[in-house]
Amino acid sequence: MRYLRTINYYETDRMNFVHHSNYIRYFEEARVWIMETNGLGYAAVEAMGLMIPVLSVNVKYIRHITFNDKIEIDTRITKFTGVKMTVEYNVYKDGELTTQGESTHCFLEKSTLSPVNLKRAYPDVYTFFQKLYELTSNEE
Repeated sequence: MRYLRTINYYETDRMNFVHHSNYIRYFEEARVWIMETNGLGYAAVEAMGLMIPVLSVNVKYIRHITFNDKIEIDTRITKFTGVKMTVEYNVYKDGELTTQGESTHCFLEKSTLSPVNLKRAYPDVYTFFQKLYELTSNEE
C-alpha cells in the first residue's frame, strides 16, 4: 500500500535535501496511515491499553529528495508473530526508488509496559495485524 506525501520546505537542510532524520517521521506517517486506512488506528489501539514502540530502525539512502517533491511510500509488514512485527518501507519519487527502510516493533501493555502476546490477550487486534500482514506482504 502506498502512502502519498509532498515534501515541505522546513524538512530540507542547507543542501536543499530532505534531512536524514525526517525519513523516520515519514515511515511513522506511513505506518499510522496504513493502520487507519485498514480500520484500526493508533488511537484505537492505545485506547485498548496497547502500545507499539519502535525497537529498531534501519534506513538506506539511495537518491536525494528535495522541497516540493511528491513521494510515495510503499509500506509492507514483512514479519508478524503476534508479539513483534517488522515493517518495510520503500520510498519512490517519480517511480524511482530513493530510500529503503525497515522498523521493528513490539506490542506492550500500556499500564505495565510489559510485552503482550496479541493472539492470547487481544485476539481481535491479532486478527487485524495478521490480515494486514497477509495483505501487504503479498503486494507487488
